[in-house]
Amino acid sequence: MASYLQIENISKSYGVKVLFDGIGFNINEGDKVALIAPNGAGKTSLLRILAGKDSSDSGGKILFLKDIRIAFLEQDYDFDPAKPVFSQIFENSTRWTAHLDPEQLEEYKRRIREFLTRLSLGDGSRLMGELSGGEVKRVALVQMLASEADFYIMDEPTNHLDIDAIEFLEGYLSHSRCTLFMVTHDRYFLDRVCNTVMELDRGQIYIYRGNYQNFLEKRAERIDLYNAETEKVRNIYRRELEWIHASPCARTGKAKYRKQAFKGIAERAADTYREQKVDLSETVQKSTYLGNKVINCKGLNFWWDGKCYLKDFTYNFQRGERVGIVGRNAAGKTTFLNLLTGGWNPSLGGEMTGVIDRGASLKIGYYNQSGMTFKPGQTVLETVSDTHLLSRFLFPHDMLTTRVERLSGGERRRLYLLTILMQQPNLLILDEPTNDLDIVTLDILEEYLLEFKGSLVIVSHDRHFLDRLVDHLFVFCGEGVVKDFYGNYTEYRTFLKDYEAEQRCELLLPGTTLKGKNAPRSFRQIPLEGSSRKEKRRLTYKEQQEMKALEARLPELEAEKAALEAALSSGTLSPAELQTASTRYGSLAAELDEAEMRYLELLEWL
Repeated sequence: MASYLQIENISKSYGVKVLFDGIGFNINEGDKVALIAPNGAGKTSLLRILAGKDSSDSGGKILFLKDIRIAFLEQDYDFDPAKPVFSQIFENSTRWTAHLDPEQLEEYKRRIREFLTRLSLGDGSRLMGELSGGEVKRVALVQMLASEADFYIMDEPTNHLDIDAIEFLEGYLSHSRCTLFMVTHDRYFLDRVCNTVMELDRGQIYIYRGNYQNFLEKRAERIDLYNAETEKVRNIYRRELEWIHASPCARTGKAKYRKQAFKGIAERAADTYREQKVDLSETVQKSTYLGNKVINCKGLNFWWDGKCYLKDFTYNFQRGERVGIVGRNAAGKTTFLNLLTGGWNPSLGGEMTGVIDRGASLKIGYYNQSGMTFKPGQTVLETVSDTHLLSRFLFPHDMLTTRVERLSGGERRRLYLLTILMQQPNLLILDEPTNDLDIVTLDILEEYLLEFKGSLVIVSHDRHFLDRLVDHLFVFCGEGVVKDFYGNYTEYRTFLKDYEAEQRCELLLPGTTLKGKNAPRSFRQIPLEGSSRKEKRRLTYKEQQEMKALEARLPELEAEKAALEAALSSGTLSPAELQTASTRYGSLAAELDEAEMRYLELLEWL
């Protein structure tokens, strides 16, 4: 197995803060590595050095295997808002296309269009400036995946993506033979894609083969062993301290050597491993009293630029309720939160009808996607003046005068979270709260929210986060339709798969239903009071033809999928054939899902 990347002696510091010093590691062909570290530890800095966007302070060696193709997905995608999506991607791909002949160039364009379809970006004619943040992230992914690079370097690839896009990317990468090095906080994504966890801890690298749970177990063992060794060093330190304090005549001829070694022993003896964790235990233990009325919505409608984002929505939020909100990017989730919180300003555009009645005792804490606003030059201490709370949120004394704009993305998010929680709200509305937060902070935030006595409304693409915290889901289906599903996200996806399986069964074998363990559960997806299903109407001629084409196409896709699964598990494919089959399998699953969903949509009109 070829070594794709060798790293030796690279370092990075910012001022007096040392991120990592003299680190080295190796990544082999086929490795899929997740880099984990606390916010501000240098994850993005390390990725930028590997991608050639930054340099190591100590020189060192970064050696990629000759002629392998490397693609880098940064957290922020630089684009021209006036360019169409397809042009943005194609013109940014010159490093891949400059050497291609006309036939290869057409194949490259075909791949771009294929991934645009898989990631629900249409034909690429929309302008970049018209896209939502999640859609921009999907454009960046299309550009990366179309390259068919050998080695992907990815910084938080799931940030701002809706769950459908995450699951597509998850399926594609898990079946691809690519080599991958990425930073992610998405625990489900990590477990299903990666075979190695690399930890950046206190400036050093530790590698764990296996999944996230294995990492947690082995990491705990490493820390226990380190602390046990510290106890041994402390015993040596006590003996050496007695010798240092002894009279000169009692010392041996090795006094100079022992004195020089004593300093190192003293430093090691004092170095017990204490993991830094955000402490929420005393920060916001109480929420403000919340009466019986939280937020009552009646006949709520919202349009923007001729598009309906909310249609006939009627719902009374309850005290202690925990609602998750899911749906595709640009389906109106954030708009809905802005309406609930009173953040929508009619002067900025849009039209709302209906009633939103908020309780007199309601105190909303709204954590929005855009993050907190701060003045240039504003420091951490000027943002939050309570040094005790700052310390509990891992902002020690030497960081208090740090300007907010110099914090890492995760550190800014953590500071923003503190400003929300310290208000002691009784309704927490969280819009993508997991973006940029490290996994340790996420675990602690989840534990806090499980004990939170107020109401919760959460928009999130983090499936683990939703599974632990919500009782039911508002599913934004598009065209203003919102449906309520009683259960967490995994239960919702299981329900959808069962329902789609029954629809396929009926399609392929009319009059039959699934039996036994494969039978779908009861239909628990309930239209909200006041919302309506699509009115019955006749299909247009074009839609009738589309439906006939889908009826013919779906069995073909199912047969191709079964054939690919058999080929991939046969062990007879050459490396090149295996790469081709794996790539096709990843795209085929998304194509099949999209075709099934479109067929079901057409069925609803019959």
